[in-house]
Amino acid sequence: MSSAISLQQESTATRKHKAGTTKETFPVLEMTCAACAVSVESMLKSVPGVQDAGVNFANQTAWVQYDHATVTPAMLQSSVRSVGYDLVIDKENQDEVKEEAQQRHYREVKQRTIWASVLSLPIVIIGMFFMDMPYGNWIMMALATPVVFFLGRNFFINAWKQARHRKANMDTLVALSTGIAWLFSAFNTIYPEFWHQRGLHAHVYFEAAAVVIAFISLGKLLEEKAKSNTSSAIKKLIGLQPKTVLLVDEAGNTREIPVSEVKVQDLLLVKPGEKIPVDGKLADGASYVDESMITGEPVPVAKHTGDAVFAGTINQKGSFRFRAEKVGADTLLAQIIKMVQEAQGSKAPVQKLVDKIAGIFVPVVIGIAILTFVSWMVLGGDNAFTHALLTSVTVLVIACPCALGLATPTAIMVGVGKGAENNILIKDAESLELAHKVNAIILDKTGTITEGKPVVTDLIWHTTANSTSGSVLYSLEQQSEHPLAEAVVAYLKDGGATPVQLSGFESLTGKGVQGTFEQTVYLVGNRKLMDENHIAVEPQLARQAAALQEDAKTVIYFAAGKQLLAIIAIADKIKETSREAIASLQKDGIEVYMLTGDNTHTAAAVARKVGLKHYKAEVLPSYKAAFVKELQQSGKVVAMVGDGINDSQALAQADVSIAMGKGSDIAMDVAKMTLITSDLNSIPKALKLSRKTVSTIKQNLFWAFIYNIIGIPVAAGVLFPVNGFLLDPMIAGAAMALSSVSVVSNSLRLKAARL
Repeated sequence: MSSAISLQQESTATRKHKAGTTKETFPVLEMTCAACAVSVESMLKSVPGVQDAGVNFANQTAWVQYDHATVTPAMLQSSVRSVGYDLVIDKENQDEVKEEAQQRHYREVKQRTIWASVLSLPIVIIGMFFMDMPYGNWIMMALATPVVFFLGRNFFINAWKQARHRKANMDTLVALSTGIAWLFSAFNTIYPEFWHQRGLHAHVYFEAAAVVIAFISLGKLLEEKAKSNTSSAIKKLIGLQPKTVLLVDEAGNTREIPVSEVKVQDLLLVKPGEKIPVDGKLADGASYVDESMITGEPVPVAKHTGDAVFAGTINQKGSFRFRAEKVGADTLLAQIIKMVQEAQGSKAPVQKLVDKIAGIFVPVVIGIAILTFVSWMVLGGDNAFTHALLTSVTVLVIACPCALGLATPTAIMVGVGKGAENNILIKDAESLELAHKVNAIILDKTGTITEGKPVVTDLIWHTTANSTSGSVLYSLEQQSEHPLAEAVVAYLKDGGATPVQLSGFESLTGKGVQGTFEQTVYLVGNRKLMDENHIAVEPQLARQAAALQEDAKTVIYFAAGKQLLAIIAIADKIKETSREAIASLQKDGIEVYMLTGDNTHTAAAVARKVGLKHYKAEVLPSYKAAFVKELQQSGKVVAMVGDGINDSQALAQADVSIAMGKGSDIAMDVAKMTLITSDLNSIPKALKLSRKTVSTIKQNLFWAFIYNIIGIPVAAGVLFPVNGFLLDPMIAGAAMALSSVSVVSNSLRLKAARL
């Protein structure tokens, strides 16, 4: 593990900037759209002394690199506050303030969505079935007004923020269409005689305005729910470090102190089953330590005096004392936490496809509406104003964003449901949209390609062995503290072995164990133990042992007196479906890589068995993340598949992150997709599902726009000079509804797709 220490020191060194320069990350509050992130970023960069800055809308944070001689966090906060946002600079309670703000915002959006839905329902019922009821329009106006202008106020606020930046997005379209629909409907409710005098019916569109607000509020609620869960992985990583630790004083007495008070060179005591609090080196004692969070390997590592131990790893059976060498933010666990945070924050905010389209579509619609109004005023003759107002409003109503708003979320909802049917849990719509572009996949070895736990694969008995031999081996391994002994015990127990009473049991550190039964000394251990006791290994068994080791299996020898009784092979078995899944991915033109903390010999054997050309062994968590970044910089869209804490950095860095459902909670929290099954064939299925979902979204957008392409010119009155036809706003509303039905129906087709 010395490489882990050197790599950690190197990582710490690379984080330090030039003298006078500081790089810090701050939570940002009050951001509601990607344009907000652009606004905050531009304000931060405008502060004199700030060298660079970036804002991530997805996890609501900003990083700023600045000269601390001329810039203070308070100055950064002031600049951000000047445009209506806020920066959390209180380092002590930063996470608590951010989480509280996120939860408060989520509750507000939830309340707005519920009330908008409750108030919209009677409006829809009246508008669809009781249009002619007394005071129906007034009732609808009374219900729609709070929905549009109170519950939907954020759409208008955000549209104004966009307009200030000379931009338009979905919020602009929602604010414009619902605002115009409400104003037009309110005018028709209050002054219906204006139209009656002209021989026209005074139609109202309160239900369209209210339903659009309610539906798109629901979309915002789902988005906020996803964002509020982003910090749970970090919290669980932080939870790996114990809160208190046993300090050993000069007199040899122990007392419990908070882990934050530990200083370098303090002597600390760790008991069996406890988590190691900080990085250090063993002073005395010995044990096995579960270091799977660093290496990903399931077999605990033997620790003796002078060996390094790391914060967050778990002591197994022995007690030991160690000297603290790295504490606080310098520990390897703290570095992992920081790198996961940076990887989550390094992704640029993805501007949704609909927002991109709306950015072009909204100005065009507004332009057409204005042009329609002006054209009718100039060319309309006697009824110029009536036709100008009617046609321009109809243009805006027919361009209402229901179908646009439904196009992506309905396909995503059906896609997510389809994934769940196939054991693929999708937490993030962005990953479902992006997965079809993946052209490089990185697989962790242990627990992903393999089963993730050592098992006995071969037990070869010598002809001299008898029925008692199995029971003696079972009893010896039962008392052994070596982690591989558990695999032998489980195997023999399944075979019906029963324990016997041993005498003179002894653990031989680094070699194995010995015990006496009926005055015969039995030995279980490695080849070194056999050689030291002059136990000959017959050529046939030696050849079999060599073949097993070549196959990346650990070989254990069992002997009685001077006679070898058996050889036992233990390995982490490769999953039955791994080779088939990897072949399927490679057939689709995807480069597949395997990264593992295991040794090169084992990695090569596994890669050979599953048909992999690219693999790297003895890698640490930070290298996995760096390798993902390296592939991304070469233009690859990278998917990372892992199951352990040691994979969390790489999962956070990857474009598409997939966790194995039987792995650690932290891996599942960081990843955007989780495979409930351990079957790797679910990965090609997930990529195929992404392709089908994206195809459905594109089809939906086509249907959403085909109505606009046909309907807007008709709404503008292009047919009037030909046949005197003017589109009634009510028919425009029906066309808008029909486009929504087409989109939903097309999305539902995805349910029948085969993966």
